[in-house]
Amino acid sequence: MKALLGSFVVLATFMTSCNAQCYFIPGTEPGMSLTDECQDTDGAKYPVHKTWQTENCFECTCNEEGIQCCNKVPVPSGYDRLNCKTIFYKENCTYSVVERDDPGKTCDVNNWVL
Repeated sequence: MKALLGSFVVLATFMTSCNAQCYFIPGTEPGMSLTDECQDTDGAKYPVHKTWQTENCFECTCNEEGIQCCNKVPVPSGYDRLNCKTIFYKENCTYSVVERDDPGKTCDVNNWVL
């Protein structure tokens, strides 16, 4: 019983520290499945089982129900939010954390969340 309770505590801790950044675009009416392609919100079409990266660094996959997209970039979360700010670089899908008053200086980051 103690082992089971311990497992739940570990699982709950992991789940609360996880910040899943995903979204789903349904392909058709509920209960219906796709035949051979998905269409994203911009109108682009992709074959089923195709995986691609968006301009905002999300990795998307087309499956029989629609499109599943998840962020693949670690986001800084443990830093001085009062004196520092984040900068996102789309070109290489990275973040930088710099001082608000002097963006030439970086800030310490203790946590990154995917």
